[in-house]
Amino acid sequence: MNAMLETPELPAVFDGVKLAAVAAVLYVIVRCLNLKSPTAPPELYFQDSGLSCFLLKSCPLLTKEYIPPLIWGKSGHIQTALYGKMGRVRSPHPYGHRKFITMSDGATSTFDLFEPLAEHCVGDDVTMVICPGIANHSEKQYIRTFVDYAQKNGYRCAVLNHLGALPNIELTSPRMFTYGCTWEFGAMVNYIKKTYPLTQLVVVGFSLGGNIVCKYLGETQANQEKVLCCVSVCQGYSALRAQETFMQWDQCRRFYNFLMADNMKKIILSHRQALFGDHVKKPQSLEDTDLSRLYTATSLMQIDDNVMSVVLSFSFVCVCVCPRKFHGYNSLKEYYEEESCMRYLHRIYVPLMLVNAADDPLVHESLLTIPKSLSEKRENVMFVLPLHGGHLGFFEGSVLFPEPLTWMDKLVVEYANAICQWERNKSQCSDTEQVEADLE
Repeated sequence: MNAMLETPELPAVFDGVKLAAVAAVLYVIVRCLNLKSPTAPPELYFQDSGLSCFLLKSCPLLTKEYIPPLIWGKSGHIQTALYGKMGRVRSPHPYGHRKFITMSDGATSTFDLFEPLAEHCVGDDVTMVICPGIANHSEKQYIRTFVDYAQKNGYRCAVLNHLGALPNIELTSPRMFTYGCTWEFGAMVNYIKKTYPLTQLVVVGFSLGGNIVCKYLGETQANQEKVLCCVSVCQGYSALRAQETFMQWDQCRRFYNFLMADNMKKIILSHRQALFGDHVKKPQSLEDTDLSRLYTATSLMQIDDNVMSVVLSFSFVCVCVCPRKFHGYNSLKEYYEEESCMRYLHRIYVPLMLVNAADDPLVHESLLTIPKSLSEKRENVMFVLPLHGGHLGFFEGSVLFPEPLTWMDKLVVEYANAICQWERNKSQCSDTEQVEADLE
């Protein structure tokens, strides 16, 4: 009798378990998608100056709320994954001309040149010189989308193809792109200056490219001639500081490290003949290296220590066939320190905008103290830190489907337009003052 009386209660128990399971799943979804995170304007770090006041008035995106897609856009991991796999939505196919430059060591550097499709907002000849992210090139979807948008806003665009990144371009020397090497980017900039002597430059770097362009500008004052401004997006600033955090499981950085190492192995092996062929004169230290370790490496640091000079700093990587000591460095630590742009940032005097996302899973929050500190000391620097965006994601949209143009695409062009207008206003003021002085 007691058993018969207890039986009807069992369905209620099962219903309670089901509700608890559903609640647990919903909780995990909310936490993973970060749905409770608010949307807000980006956090800005800058000095109070005439330039910063002008930028705040001229760039609405700096003070406007950034709204990512509601369902998944608040997850830095999903933004990063979608950027990596999808690139962009309905990306256009801008038409350009590929240029080839033979470097002094025999390497063949390439870049693609795209002419403007409209008149620039101030009527000037302005060229964006663009350095993409790790192992990227002009054919990547996020680059194509940005270039098309910049062309339609009156900018000529020159996009560097990282050495060894294009699968249909063979290496002509045993060397690939390096995260700290500015040779190829500098060659592209010099070509633009000679070919278009009246043009002014807007320098743009994404991820690894951000390190390269900042280091290039800071290497010598001459590199900043004809440069209106510089924009760096989603770089890590210091490989030396980044190396430890990238081996941690926090925010799945160790997993990202594994994926990037696997991708780099594929790129290296695709150029196996040019890098390791019999015609290549190998240093003794390379002959002593067991190249089979390349196949078993699970992190970029392991590739660096055991096989090649591969340097990682979250959003940028270095690959070079010669071990690091043949670049004049005695240790990996020294290489990380010298090739990071952190030691060059204070030498940049043109307007500089540094952009990172607070939820970028590749860039540890401790690295963001570098641009914050710089913006507190230099009037030409503005650091922009939105809550969301991931690594080079910055998708916008209402609920589920993102828009073709991202917040980042629009911000870079808006900032460049504002700087061009700022320079035009300064020039007009100088002309007026000169006329008044002549009249007196």
